[in-house]
Amino acid sequence: MLTTLAISSYRSLLNFIVPLDQLNVISGPNGSGKSNIYRALRLLAESANGRLIGCIAAEGGLPSALWAGPEAKTQYSPEPMDQGSMRKSPMRLQLGFASDEFSYSVDLGLAPPSRSAFALDPIIKRECVWLGDKQTGPKLCADRHGSVVKCRDREGKWVEITTNIAPYEGLMSRYADPIEAPDLVILRDQMLRWRFYDYLRTDPAAPARQIQIGTHTPFLAHDGSNLAAALQTIRESGRGDLLSESIEDGFPGSQLHIDFSRGRFEIQMGQLGMNRTLGVAELSEGTLRYLMLVAALLAATPPELLVLNEPETHLHPDLIPALSKLIARCVQTTQIIVVTHSSQLASSLKEAKGSVHIAINKQKGSTYVTDIDMLSRPMWKWPSR
Repeated sequence: MLTTLAISSYRSLLNFIVPLDQLNVISGPNGSGKSNIYRALRLLAESANGRLIGCIAAEGGLPSALWAGPEAKTQYSPEPMDQGSMRKSPMRLQLGFASDEFSYSVDLGLAPPSRSAFALDPIIKRECVWLGDKQTGPKLCADRHGSVVKCRDREGKWVEITTNIAPYEGLMSRYADPIEAPDLVILRDQMLRWRFYDYLRTDPAAPARQIQIGTHTPFLAHDGSNLAAALQTIRESGRGDLLSESIEDGFPGSQLHIDFSRGRFEIQMGQLGMNRTLGVAELSEGTLRYLMLVAALLAATPPELLVLNEPETHLHPDLIPALSKLIARCVQTTQIIVVTHSSQLASSLKEAKGSVHIAINKQKGSTYVTDIDMLSRPMWKWPSR
């Protein structure tokens, strides 16, 4: 389980360090930085598969992704200095987390001026992996400092892996090896199992509305394109009772059917008062979105971390209690982060066991947590360059 999330100088997140629990609800007004938190989490996940640099380049490069105001008053302060003050430290974007098993941080900087066609690519200055959630020297098990990568062997001694890693190559995607760096393999595989759901399309041309070729599906695709197969996999994996209960909670008296008579899967819903089942093309946007959220949360293979960005979109307020109940039930097997604009959903999830409510706002362009002070912030120190 992630215990701390740390983000520095990413868009409005100047020095954002918060504690995490099994269920985490992030809420705040429009423009407070909720989407930036979600995007920063996705960037962290991309560091496991080597796409971190490309994703930042797709955002317009590091100059576009960096915090645009003055630097923080101190290393530990979320507040910026006054406008017009001179910046003393180099520009850097830093992402990190601590967990029960591993802690990780990555430090990205601007590339030196050149004639390269890849001018939008940032460069990785430092990557570190620790054992456990305490950032101490003896627990540091992998370190990428500039172009040098070293890892601890099974006896705890440092072994130099390479001295010329490219500035755009990620530590885990390039040097995770079961012999030389087994800890990197474990951490990479854990992060690759993280799941993110943001804009689940429900329009008439949405992938979830298309008839699909059926195959076992352990988790819902990010665009919902395998929805029917994912729901059928849940039913056959021993979680059919939970699936039926979630449908009943959302639509009392309704039944979910998956037609797979010709090898192609199609969702059908039987509803009270209807003489026939409704095909997936006939379902409302709210109904289809709720089914996708059910498939994501009840995945046959639960992920270590599931992040939902504004799951209440297109849902009728009457469905919020059913969604809240479903989320609260799934935290028994999965750590969940919910970024929401719905005060109804946030308030409902506050009552769940092991939940943390992170209320945010923005001041002087910088996102801050409204109900946390310096003494209650988690201990976190960024590695030096």
